Amino acid sequence: MQFDSFTFVVFFAVVLCVYNAMRDWSARKWFLLIASYVFYAAWNPLFLPLLIGSATLDYWVARRIHVAAGAARKRWIVLTLVVNLGVLGIFKYHAFLLDNLAAVFALVGVRYVPAPMDIILPIGISFYTFHSLSYCLDIYRGKFAPTRNWRDYALYVAFFPQLVAGPITRFTQMREQIENPRRTTREGMAWGCALLVLGLFEKCVLADTVFAPVADAFFNAVDGASAAAAWSGTLAFCGQIFCDFAGYSTCAIGTALALGFVLPTNFRYPYAAVGFSDFWRRWHISLSTWLRDYLYVSLGGNRRGAWRTYVNLMLTMLIGGLWHGAAWTFVIWGGLHGVYLAVERFVRERLWPQGVVASAPLRFAYGLLTLLLVTLAWIWFRAADAGTAWQATTRLVATSAEGPSTEQWLAIAAFVVVTAVHWLMRERDLKSESARIPAPLLGVLLGAMLALIVLSPGDNHAFIYFQF
Repeated sequence: MQFDSFTFVVFFAVVLCVYNAMRDWSARKWFLLIASYVFYAAWNPLFLPLLIGSATLDYWVARRIHVAAGAARKRWIVLTLVVNLGVLGIFKYHAFLLDNLAAVFALVGVRYVPAPMDIILPIGISFYTFHSLSYCLDIYRGKFAPTRNWRDYALYVAFFPQLVAGPITRFTQMREQIENPRRTTREGMAWGCALLVLGLFEKCVLADTVFAPVADAFFNAVDGASAAAAWSGTLAFCGQIFCDFAGYSTCAIGTALALGFVLPTNFRYPYAAVGFSDFWRRWHISLSTWLRDYLYVSLGGNRRGAWRTYVNLMLTMLIGGLWHGAAWTFVIWGGLHGVYLAVERFVRERLWPQGVVASAPLRFAYGLLTLLLVTLAWIWFRAADAGTAWQATTRLVATSAEGPSTEQWLAIAAFVVVTAVHWLMRERDLKSESARIPAPLLGVLLGAMLALIVLSPGDNHAFIYFQF
C-alpha cells in the first residue's frame, strides 16, 4: 500500500473518519495500532508476526534492562542487539555473506557453493529494527524509564506513516505524543494535506516521470554510453533519489500531521550543503543522527585522538553504507563519504582552522564541489555492481559528439531547478515561506501539482528506500 495508490487514499480516509469519531484516547490508540498492522500486512501478511514479535521482545527486554544492575544489564542489552541484528542479518545479509565466503574459499582453491535460500526481505525491517534498538539503548544509557504499556510501545514502532521508510523516530520524540490525547485539527489537516500533495508531486512527477527514465536508460546500458548520457543519467539519479525519498518523508510527515502527530524533519535541502558534514546534517537526518548517537559515539567519537576519530568516521560511514543494502557498491558509497568527511575534518582542523570558507563566493564554490563529489558517489549507490559503477564513472569523460536528447535536457533542467530551490530555501522554513504566499495562489499551486500527479505518465515505481 503506497502513498501514491488509490488503496491508500481509501485507507487513509477511513482511518481519519474512524479515528476522529472515537472519543476515548486509549481506544483511538488501539485503532491506530490495528490500522498500522493492516497497512503493513497489505505488503505481505506473513511478516506481520515478525514485526509484532520484534516489538514485543524489545518491550520486555527494555523493562528487564531498567530493573537489572551491573553485568545483568549488559547481558540484556547484548541479547537485544544479538536478536535484532541477527534477524536483520538473516533476512538482509545472508546471501551477501555466503557469496563473499565462497569467494574467499575460492582464493585458496576450495570450491564452496552456498545452498540457495530464497528469503524475501521484510519491507521496512531496517527502519523498525533501528526504532527498537534506539529505545533499548536509550534505556540502557539511563535516558528515560521504559513505558509500562505494550500498546504504546508497539504503536511507536509500527505507526504506519513512518513504518516502512522512516523517518527513524526516537521514543523521546513520540512518547508525549502517544501518551497525551490528540486529534485532527483544521491547521494540521490543511498543512498535512499540502505536504502530502507536495510529497506525491516529488515522487510521481519528478522522481518517476522526469528523472527515472533518464537514469534507468543510462544505468541499464552503461557500456558505450556517451558523456551526455552519462552526465544526464547521473544527474537524473541525483534528482530521483532525493525526490523519491524526500517525497516519501514529506508524505509521511503530512499524513502523521493530519492525525495530530509531528514527525521529525528528515531532509533540509541537502543539495545546498556547504561541506560533507553539512550534507549529512541535511540528508536523511534521522539516519545520520542515529549513526552518530548510537554508533560513532559508541566507537569513541572524537574523544580518543585524531587517528581514532578518522577511523571512527570511516567505520560509521562504511556501516551506514552497508545498512542501505547487502552489496559492495553500498559499502564503497559509504566509504567515499567517510573519506570526504575525514579529509574535510583534517583540512578544517590542520590546514584551515579559521574556517573552510570566509566569503559568499567561496561558500558557493565549496557547495558546488560538495555537490559534485556527492553526485559521483551516487553512481556507486545506483549501479548494479562495482564494475558497472566504475564503467559509469569513466563514461563521464568519454569523448563523444552526441548531445543530450530532449528527455535528457528536461532531466538536467529539472535537477538544476531542484538544486536552485535548495539554495534558495537553504536557511528558510517551508511552512513559514508558504504562509507568505496568498491563499488563492497557494491553492492554485497545490491544485496544479495535484493535476500533474493525476496526469503523470510515468511508470509507478515503488519508493526506492522500501528495499532498505
